[in-house]
Amino acid sequence: MRKANTMTAARRATRSQAATFATNYAPLDNDGFASLGEFAQAVRFANPSAGDRFRFDTRLAVPANVHMETGDAAGSFLVPAEFRQQIVNLVFSDGSDPVMDMIVPEVTASNRVVGLGDETTPWGNSGVRAQWRSEGEQMLPSRMALTPREVKLGELYALVLVTEELLEDAPRIANLLTTHAAAAIRWKAADAFMYGDGIEKPLGWMNSPATVMISKDANQIAATITATNVSQMWARMINPTNASWLINSDALPALMDMKNSAGLPVWQGNYQEGPAGTLLGRPVFTTEHSRSVGQYGDIQFVNPKGYEAFRKLNGVSFADSIHLYFDYNIRAFRWVFRVGGQPILSKPVTPANGGSVKSYFVTLAERA
Repeated sequence: MRKANTMTAARRATRSQAATFATNYAPLDNDGFASLGEFAQAVRFANPSAGDRFRFDTRLAVPANVHMETGDAAGSFLVPAEFRQQIVNLVFSDGSDPVMDMIVPEVTASNRVVGLGDETTPWGNSGVRAQWRSEGEQMLPSRMALTPREVKLGELYALVLVTEELLEDAPRIANLLTTHAAAAIRWKAADAFMYGDGIEKPLGWMNSPATVMISKDANQIAATITATNVSQMWARMINPTNASWLINSDALPALMDMKNSAGLPVWQGNYQEGPAGTLLGRPVFTTEHSRSVGQYGDIQFVNPKGYEAFRKLNGVSFADSIHLYFDYNIRAFRWVFRVGGQPILSKPVTPANGGSVKSYFVTLAERA
């Protein structure tokens, strides 16, 4: 009994010390925590089941955006806004993934966005039209031909378990909870923009009927890319001056050796325009999302203006569990993003002159 009373008194003293310590902090976006690792350690000891290690840091309770989630049976604390924003910046502004650099999601407060799809062209018979008239002749009006298309923001999450031993090292935890988690989320989102099936995730352009696929050359050797392939891809692009090439790094040697019918190179080592040079004057980016040479998706010509993407206004929900896996000496950290997207066209468009349809996304057929 005395031992229990002593422990209770120690906990009260610890709480009092924490309360005094917390009052010295200014109301910052990080809610007084110097780092994400420090916040994680505070949550670590906030569990009453921690025994002698229990000490509740009142910085976890005072700010409005750091609170116990009442709907979570496991119990968890939301991470301070500044540390959540660090994750958002690494996911959408890191600069390490060309797909995420090209596709910039618009911010929305809704989980569903109804876009006003416009598949008309300036030379078509529908939509906004310009016409000539004679003096005194009545003007004929035209109307917008919009097709509402709904985009649902899918839930992309990461649930990471961390041992107590790792939690004791705050700098390593901060690195894990930012760089590694953000990289995993960024990869998954970018891959969905390219290959997603549209079911509880974005519809990727590689799975869209709006994408144009160029056939391989007659008798083309397997696992090769020819000058004819890329020239045909360029010819089928809508506004190619806004487009970029996405390739697997295995394809770069083939591009560097490529010559046209006149024996002139079609690839240039202009690394200021693109990290992998330029192909027919447009920048080339290597990405692990592209397939290996010869497979469908090893080289893509992409105009990002043809893709609409959205993400939730609050960015990311990032929480640290206070009870989950406690008896395993493991803590759980959870990130939840809501992201959606799809090509703006439902099918390729017919040009004003010529019979070959065009798109914002052009790929090359498999050359197995």
